[in-house]
Amino acid sequence: MENKSNNSKSILYIIILILAGLVLYNYLGQDKTKPKDVTISEISKDVIAGKINKITIEENKVTADVKDDGQVQAYKESGVGLNDYGITPDKVNIEVKNTQGGSIWISLISNILPFLLIGVFIWLIFRQAQGGNMKAMSFGKTTARLFGGKKKVTFNDVAGLKESKEELMEIVEFLKHPAKFKQLGADIPKGALLMGPPGCGKTLLAKAVAGEADVPFFSLSASEFVEMFVGVGASRVRDLFEKAKRNSPAVIFIDEMDAVGRQRGAGLGGSHDEREQTLNQILVEMDGFETDTRVIVLAATNRPDVLDPALLRPGRFDRRIFLPLPDRRERKEILEIHAKNRPVVADINLDKIAGTTPGLSGADLRNIVNEASIFAARKNQKVINQKDFEEAIEKVMLGPEKKSRLLSEKEKSITAYHEAGHAIVGKLVPNGDPIHKISIVSHGMALGYTWSLPIEDIHLYSKSKFEDEIAQLLAGREAEKVIFGETTTGAENDLQKATKIARDMVKVFGMSDKIGPLTLGEREELVFLGRELGEHKGYSEKTASEIDEQIRYFIELNQKKANLIIVKHKKLLQKIAEKLLKEETIEGVEFDKLFK
Repeated sequence: MENKSNNSKSILYIIILILAGLVLYNYLGQDKTKPKDVTISEISKDVIAGKINKITIEENKVTADVKDDGQVQAYKESGVGLNDYGITPDKVNIEVKNTQGGSIWISLISNILPFLLIGVFIWLIFRQAQGGNMKAMSFGKTTARLFGGKKKVTFNDVAGLKESKEELMEIVEFLKHPAKFKQLGADIPKGALLMGPPGCGKTLLAKAVAGEADVPFFSLSASEFVEMFVGVGASRVRDLFEKAKRNSPAVIFIDEMDAVGRQRGAGLGGSHDEREQTLNQILVEMDGFETDTRVIVLAATNRPDVLDPALLRPGRFDRRIFLPLPDRRERKEILEIHAKNRPVVADINLDKIAGTTPGLSGADLRNIVNEASIFAARKNQKVINQKDFEEAIEKVMLGPEKKSRLLSEKEKSITAYHEAGHAIVGKLVPNGDPIHKISIVSHGMALGYTWSLPIEDIHLYSKSKFEDEIAQLLAGREAEKVIFGETTTGAENDLQKATKIARDMVKVFGMSDKIGPLTLGEREELVFLGRELGEHKGYSEKTASEIDEQIRYFIELNQKKANLIIVKHKKLLQKIAEKLLKEETIEGVEFDKLFK
């Protein structure tokens, strides 16, 4: 429709240019040196006197070329010849101009052109109105984007996720060789739900399924179904599935499925709202697939717990595939893929980078590689080195460095002792992670940081591990108290983290001997208002009081543990703090040497 509108405007511009050209031609075509007006009798006298070289007749206008005096013009009566005025060809050269043809064209243009312009304007108005109607008619059409072309994403472009790719490979086989399964009576799965935290590769894996099967890939977000007008979402769902069936075999990918797939019947928003109608239509379309239609629906969500049970039953999303965060080996593979087409130094240690990024998703790792490229470009380097990657990791995990944030000497000293306290306790508790780096250079909102990294990825946490983490978190505050006799607001974030760990130990993991192995405080899911706005209190006020006591017990117990370590190693604390004040940053290797 946009191209047609542009063509109409182009036609109008051409007509306006033609009119302007005709006006300019008529204006410029006239002789600007206009002949002098005289009477026909004067011209007759000059002819007799031999002063005229030539006479030109154009209808009733008589133009005479006077010797050495330019031109004069006069008008004669209609039907009267020049002989009646005594002007004959034997006395002067007479030329007659035939203007009949030119007059006809000018007359035609002047008469027809206004009607032509009016007709063009009416045509443009009707065309615009027709375009508006077409837009209104296409409002219920799907907005899904069809991906294809020569450059296809395959499983080779997806690092890690070995088990997830194996499950999806069966869907690829269904799309490519359906007869192999049908002859054994196996039904083609209707859909697969990709679940996992944000950035773990759900969309990329869906594209890889279509790329491996070499089929059309229709992609859209679930929120694109829902509009302010009732019925539009259901209409778009019908149009999407019809288009996919026409292009079968095909893959439909619906991202953020929880936008329309949330559980129905929550009592909020009514039972006939637009979102529920859209969900109902998706359920009907997935049930209505013919057995020989090779259309697979892939959906992605990081909130599978809020989806309607009707979506998850067999016959709709037959398979649920969980995509976890990558482990160390998979993180290295992801980094290799993203660094493959970049100018990276030959001796880059991607395994070390993978080891310093536990808990990060594939999207985070891609961002680290990109940030490393930016750091190298800022330094006008030709290649990306190890230091650029380390700076990029700090920026992604800790926030950008705040060089402009200037601290007073006292604040700098408090920060140094605070971070030294974290480092010493983290080093000396039995279950502490190795210290990777200590710094009093501000990053993000923090004035300094102590960066601990586990030797390997941790999947199971013990009670003693949690207690040692609480002790390390409270160590900065205890160091301030031991050295300066009071605490500051710098421990705010540490207290929040420590309290959360203690609360989860008591209420979620059942690690309190007094409360026992119970899970307390189940969450009620408010479908329309978001998660964790309400908490179902399934215990008495007495139990609530005991929970508070146990949370306080874990905090105070590990606060004392941190205080004892700080007091015992006060000289070492001062030594580390002085080194931080002098150098601002201590690497993990240098920190370990201080203990030897």
